[in-house]
Amino acid sequence: MLYRRPGGDQLEVLLVHPGGPLWARRDTGAWSIPKGEYGAGEEPLTAALREFAEELGSEPPADAEPIDLGEIRQKSGKRVRAWALAGDLDVSAVVSNRVEIEWPPRSGRTLEIPEIDRAQWFPVDDARAKLVAAQAELLDRLQDALG
Repeated sequence: MLYRRPGGDQLEVLLVHPGGPLWARRDTGAWSIPKGEYGAGEEPLTAALREFAEELGSEPPADAEPIDLGEIRQKSGKRVRAWALAGDLDVSAVVSNRVEIEWPPRSGRTLEIPEIDRAQWFPVDDARAKLVAAQAELLDRLQDALG
């Protein structure tokens, strides 16, 4: 999770919106932190940095010290391990990797979509409403870590 303080005190976080037809008209509760799966033997932080680059088309800040935000479990059962990094990113320059999905479901047809269709900076209170519900806990942990 990338964060910044553009005006001094106000904390903003970078969230991403999933691509594809399923998410096209969803907003509140649909956004996420950049994330992905890691393979056996892959360090979770290394995977998180790789996924950031894949989803956003930009490397994460190299000089930022990662803040371990721990793990949360989403309603689907998916476990998400997260870190926060201080930094900035021009959201107009975001270019996501593309993935292939079956669409419509169980149709046998495939469609290539961007993994994310956009990224945006949100003040923490706005981010809380936009995020997948379980990920809001990560905002609390970030605020606690930053004091």
